[in-house]
Amino acid sequence: MMFEHTDGNPVLELSDEQSWRLLEGTKHGRLVVSVAGEPDIFPVNYVSSNGKLYLRTAPGNKLAQLTINSAVLFEADGILSDEAWSVVLRGRARVLSNSAELAEVEELGLKSWVPTLKDFYVEIEPVAITGRHFQLGDQPERGF
Repeated sequence: MMFEHTDGNPVLELSDEQSWRLLEGTKHGRLVVSVAGEPDIFPVNYVSSNGKLYLRTAPGNKLAQLTINSAVLFEADGILSDEAWSVVLRGRARVLSNSAELAEVEELGLKSWVPTLKDFYVEIEPVAITGRHFQLGDQPERGF
């Protein structure tokens, strides 16, 4: 088991440190953007470094939407045979354009999963992070 549930509750609220550890060990998640009150969600691969997330993208809806409204959500999760977890990060996204920043993020080795050109790097600066760990199992019998 990744985390000990000392109180017997199958749902454990994770600390910021525990949540970051899970994000740092994962390479895929979902980016949620919103423009004019309309949310949109995109599967992405990413890398974390120095308390920030980085992803690559091409021109299109995702890039346009996060440029219009930099407030984003990022969610990653994992499921094993008897446990699961979910981490949600609220943050501010920005497209990197400074050559020094671009050189630094290029060193992280973030590669696109699909054979397409993704020339834009996006940095997500966290505002808040929450995480939960779940012990999986059957629903208990209801006591009457």
